[in-house]
Amino acid sequence: MSLETNMLTYQQRSRVDKTLRGCTIVATSIAIVPLVLIIAYVLFVGGSALNRDFFTQTYRPPVPAGIDPLTGLPIDGMEEGDLSQVQARGGVLHGIVGTLMVTITALLFSLPIGILAGIFLAEYPDTPFNTFIRFCCDVLSGAPSIVIGVVGFTLIVKPMGSYSGIAGAIALTFLMVPTIARTTEEILKLVPNAVREAAMAMGAPMWYSTLTVVLPAALTGIVTGALLAFARGAGETAPLLLTIQGNSNLSFDLLAPMAALPILTYKYIESPFPAENQLAWGTAFVLMILVLGINLLVRVTTARIKR
Repeated sequence: MSLETNMLTYQQRSRVDKTLRGCTIVATSIAIVPLVLIIAYVLFVGGSALNRDFFTQTYRPPVPAGIDPLTGLPIDGMEEGDLSQVQARGGVLHGIVGTLMVTITALLFSLPIGILAGIFLAEYPDTPFNTFIRFCCDVLSGAPSIVIGVVGFTLIVKPMGSYSGIAGAIALTFLMVPTIARTTEEILKLVPNAVREAAMAMGAPMWYSTLTVVLPAALTGIVTGALLAFARGAGETAPLLLTIQGNSNLSFDLLAPMAALPILTYKYIESPFPAENQLAWGTAFVLMILVLGINLLVRVTTARIKR
């Protein structure tokens, strides 16, 4: 092949490479733009609702703008027309506490189940039951959250006779277990076989070497999976609507109805008062920052694993 032919072939490959790189950049930009726009819009609309009371108080009924919230009397100097304006009061402290309590409880339920399932999938891949567990995890991962909510309402709320935080935690467990199980499986597969063989060469049985050698080697990756599951559980709305119902007061009782940030966002956005609609955007921003922060923490943890 002549030099001219080689140069022509190189130029053609170079043009194709630049074209595909440009297409990749455009596609990536298209994927990123909606995320940036959503974050910017929620911050722009809901940022004005963020203040000290927003994070330190619970729900309080709205009042006309010209009314003193403490005395219930018109404020001196306010025009009569101002009384028709409604201002929101209170904050979402009860929603923040409820979200953390329900999601952390669900994580405590999910961790042992998900980790043990992941260990079984990674360490015993040749058993027929392995395929069945993997199939169940895949189905649960793609199951609509509203279906999980209906199942939780039917199997937990109705027999208990009331909505409760524990019912919401159990419903979220169904959504969090597949994430932990599959993440644990993939991380355990990355542990070199030499580690397993060294432990077994010392006379340790397989179950003992898995728990004391293999599992600690993959601990950082398992924590990453737990954080991903927590982020998913914290952002779910449908299962909580059908299981914990919501509560306007600060509650630490998991056996009673509780508030949660997704539920508050849903209820505030349906309010006829524009001031409470503003609180919905502020609540959505707090929830989004919570989920985004957890995902960033996952990225940092994953980067350390690769090093």
